[in-house]
Amino acid sequence: MKEPVPFTNLNRQSHTREMAKTHFDLVVIGGGITGGGIALDAASRGLKVLLLEKGDFASGTSSKSTKLIHGGLRYLKQFDFWLVKEVGSERAIVHKLAPHLVLPEKMLLPLIEGGSYGKWLTSVGLKVYDILAQVSGDDKRKMLEKKEAMALEPLLPKKKVQGAGYYAEYRTDDARLTIENIKTSLQHGAKALNYAEVTDFIYKNEKVQGVVYKDLLSGKSHKIKANHVINAAGPWVDELRSLNQSKKGKRLHLTKGVHLVFPHEKLPVKQSVYFDVPDGRMIFAIPRGKITYVGTTDTNYNSDKDKVETDLADAIYLIAAVNNMFPDIELGMDDIESSWAGLRPLIHEEGKSASELSRKDEIFTSDTGLISIAGGKLTGYRKMAERVVNRIVRKIEEEEGIKVKECTTDSIPLCGSNFKKYKHVKKYIDEVYARIKPDGFSKYDAWYLVTNYGVQTESILDYYKKRKEEDIAERLLLSELQFGVAFEMVQSPLDFFMRRTGRLYFDIHSVRKYMEAVISELQELFSADDKTVSAWRKSLLYELETHSNFSLEKV
Repeated sequence: MKEPVPFTNLNRQSHTREMAKTHFDLVVIGGGITGGGIALDAASRGLKVLLLEKGDFASGTSSKSTKLIHGGLRYLKQFDFWLVKEVGSERAIVHKLAPHLVLPEKMLLPLIEGGSYGKWLTSVGLKVYDILAQVSGDDKRKMLEKKEAMALEPLLPKKKVQGAGYYAEYRTDDARLTIENIKTSLQHGAKALNYAEVTDFIYKNEKVQGVVYKDLLSGKSHKIKANHVINAAGPWVDELRSLNQSKKGKRLHLTKGVHLVFPHEKLPVKQSVYFDVPDGRMIFAIPRGKITYVGTTDTNYNSDKDKVETDLADAIYLIAAVNNMFPDIELGMDDIESSWAGLRPLIHEEGKSASELSRKDEIFTSDTGLISIAGGKLTGYRKMAERVVNRIVRKIEEEEGIKVKECTTDSIPLCGSNFKKYKHVKKYIDEVYARIKPDGFSKYDAWYLVTNYGVQTESILDYYKKRKEEDIAERLLLSELQFGVAFEMVQSPLDFFMRRTGRLYFDIHSVRKYMEAVISELQELFSADDKTVSAWRKSLLYELETHSNFSLEKV
């Protein structure tokens, strides 16, 4: 395995000092996957770029998706061929950029008596899907007879199943995909800051020429000068348009998507299943290491955007959907280990329900020059970034006469990837396992490290060698934390447990077991006072309760 690419240290203080002295070509507001993709695209073309995020990176929608890099098969039913073609083609590109993080995932679509998809429609639909997405080789769709479908997934209802479609998708960790895009942008000269809320715009000759942001950790406000500003704030796009007094015409329509997490032994599907719900929706059941997660819902949302939670009705709906498709499972509320709920910032269309709204992205340009982008899908983030940066580039070329490079993000590997193909990822997992097995670690631990960090695993193992904790799991966890603080701007236990490692979703027991060790380590690293430590503990306990407890007493 090659040595990892040198990292760029994500130190908040040094970034803040350098930002104050720089006149940027572009400020990007929003540190989700769209903003991260824009920062990488623009910086790799040679622009001076600053990304500002009011919470932690990926703390909004970009840590709460279904975590699939997929082509959106269901959009064929809406005749949205353009969207299917674009995101379908993007799957292979994003996999190539980070094969350790974007993992091949076969998807089984059962054909159920009276279900949404009949055999003929499924066969034709998947064929069109393959053509639009330019799928080749073993990834091409297969139509399976009942016996073949049941062999692949014995949990399916034998009396109802008539066969299945079998096709290829990719699974990812959306928050890690976001942070690796941001880190890669730093290698091209970008700056990035989390917990930096834009509170106003700076104007010159009635044009946006920068932003004012408040550092939510220090409480101080700062002015940043920039030639261009892109608003990629996801569900908060309209708030910034209002601040700019440019919220006119089209507006956002927010819908909530919920996912539930179960121990894999409680829902032991052999591979991902995309299945019918009696109300006509389709649901994913996706195995991931120790757990299986299920989602998603799609309901209108008009409440607090900073406090999106799974409620009892969401949990009942998804459990009923699983029990209907897998009648031998009989899941209950007590089986829920964790959950997450996020918002889709869709474009409002009069008369359409949440599920009928288009997932296409749209770009709005105000009279003051503020460019806002909303809508879209996780899978299409790179093309969304290319489209919006192209607008900036055209303005620069027309107004300044400077030639700017074309987009090259389809060939820029993300941080952590020195892999040419997925088989090299699997080989590296075996190598890491051989090295950590003597200490008592499992194959899962090697898989977890590599599919989160890629070759950055080497740095984490270097930290591990130098630590002295007797509990090897704690020692490795705190080594991850050291890496996260040094290179991923981790500022709190929640940043670490939720968005850098996904443990709050995928290994919640380890969060409960090691939360005090993590809090203690961060207290020492940041010289944090008792008030800060108390706030960390309180927020973490609140999230543990919110994500896992759906008892009737909460209603």
